Amino acid sequence: QVQLVESGGGSVQAGGSLRLSCAASYTYSTYCMAWYRQDPGKEREGVAAFWIARGSTYYTDSVKGRFTISLDNAKNTLFLQMNSLKPEDTAMYYCAADLCYYDDYADFSQIFRTANFGYWGQGTQVTVSS
Repeated sequence: QVQLVESGGGSVQAGGSLRLSCAASYTYSTYCMAWYRQDPGKEREGVAAFWIARGSTYYTDSVKGRFTISLDNAKNTLFLQMNSLKPEDTAMYYCAADLCYYDDYADFSQIFRTANFGYWGQGTQVTVSS
């Protein structure tokens, strides 16, 4: 069973940056990892995903160009660099991981519609003030 521990959340002003970390007990090349977020009263939203086997990344439209997902394989740690933060980015951010099998990038790009991640962290709060 994979254990995930997030850190790095905090409070920043709009336009600022934060870097989230997700330390995994282990990762496999057959896994995908992702960041989700959820604000109270709203649905959980997939933010960014990493396909370990291909080193491919996917972002939801609202964060493209501002957020960067990356993986340090040696440290089993997933990162989310968040720049140009906006008040609407305020949410609890969760790390997720599980096995994944995709034929190609087009298939992988549907990850937030098709994936059913089985492993989740406890979350880290991000608050962006205007």
